[in-house]
Amino acid sequence: MTGFSPNVIGDRIADGSSGELFTVVNPADGSTVAEYGLAGREDVDAAVAAARAAFGGWSGATPGERSGALHRLAALLSERAADFVAAEVAQTGKPVRLATEFDVPGTIDNTAFFAGAARDLQGKAAGEYSADHTSYVRREAIGVVGSISPWNYPLQMAAWKILPAIAAGNTIVLKPAELTPLTSVMFAQACLDAGIPAGVVNVVTGRGPVAGAALVAHPDVDMVSFTGSTAVGRGIGATAAGAVKRVHLELGGKAPFLVFDDADVEAAAQGAVAGSLINSGQDCTAATRAYVQRPLYDRFVARVAELFEGVRAGDPRDPATDIGPLISLAQRDRVAGFVDRARAAGAKIVAGGRVPDGLAHGAYYAPTLVVDAAQDSEIVQQEVFGPVLVVLPFDADDEGVALANDTPYGLAASVWTRDVHRSLRGTRELRAGCVWVNDHIPIISEMPHGGYRRSGFGKDMSTYSFDEYTQIKHVMYDTTAVAAKPWHRTVFSQ
Repeated sequence: MTGFSPNVIGDRIADGSSGELFTVVNPADGSTVAEYGLAGREDVDAAVAAARAAFGGWSGATPGERSGALHRLAALLSERAADFVAAEVAQTGKPVRLATEFDVPGTIDNTAFFAGAARDLQGKAAGEYSADHTSYVRREAIGVVGSISPWNYPLQMAAWKILPAIAAGNTIVLKPAELTPLTSVMFAQACLDAGIPAGVVNVVTGRGPVAGAALVAHPDVDMVSFTGSTAVGRGIGATAAGAVKRVHLELGGKAPFLVFDDADVEAAAQGAVAGSLINSGQDCTAATRAYVQRPLYDRFVARVAELFEGVRAGDPRDPATDIGPLISLAQRDRVAGFVDRARAAGAKIVAGGRVPDGLAHGAYYAPTLVVDAAQDSEIVQQEVFGPVLVVLPFDADDEGVALANDTPYGLAASVWTRDVHRSLRGTRELRAGCVWVNDHIPIISEMPHGGYRRSGFGKDMSTYSFDEYTQIKHVMYDTTAVAAKPWHRTVFSQ
């Protein structure tokens, strides 16, 4: 892609001012996708100023006006779907089937959802909660939101940040990952083309320690929203807390996949393969730890290994490809390091654990199945973010639930059983923001996404996300028209 400009500031699409060039690389073959100049602090200042200038008009627009703009945006995204697919595949290496059937249509659906949700921002209805007063609650926009989105789902995560924020009347400055800025910029351009006023949606693409840090600490940014690693999120949360800013953090995950002995083994094995390998495992909700009750353990391991060996890695542009590369050679080597250290510590690699044959030119890593790892081992406790599934046995139900909860994370989990009581126990006791029963990974616009514990706090998607992007105001009217009110005597009497 030639002539790519990574910043959308107001109505201006421009290169970064830092003087540092960056190359977007296709991880499937190492080819150059785009070259651009990284944003610096001056670009962040300009974007925040544009967002601040646009806030009054946009927050004062009627819900119907904001809804109409988002409906136009959804239609425009549908028209440009093929362009978004091509850009997403090129910059991430994700298989074209995933981009075509999940990333892009999911983003369009999310846009259509928030187009409708924008008209349903309500507070508590008016009522006399005090005998002498009428009260009601207003939901109001917070102001300028500074958001940082990750590289694993560049388009979807940009939309998850932008849509609820602007549907609620805020304006936003988004910093996408410098590895994958193309579709975030395309989304912001589509917002302008759909008639969303200049300055409502801004994008600045720069390095985290420069542009990201400047955005989080900016005095005119009222709220910070971040999706990424727990380690980085901890620092962002500390900075935001120091400035007493609203903060929303969607962080790492280590999702357990809990299989009881009455489960359908074939369904569980199929679900484990899909749930662990989606987006080459670069998904914070991916199934990473399968706990299988001992009567089913051997059958489950054998079937998952068989399915793993049949997964087709290759050119992400080929519709026959099942799994693409990781985001970079550095990420591939990081994942390989986890597996190598697990092997050295005594774990057994049942499938994968290597670069696939014929694909050493890209950032590929074979679907990898690990057994005999210790519960307290690195590969069980830490987020690998690659196509790696660890399977561990358990005996009693209590043990399975305890093991599933035994990491610092709490983003997602699944429970596999035919027993309604076991399923209810799993949904009640698994400490995660989303628990699936007999499935793992599907998301829908109407339901919230967000975690517990070190997976962060706050919700993306659904109307619950408005709790992040609005502030609550209590309005109270006196109904008596009496000058000297009875309660005054607690302060003075005349």
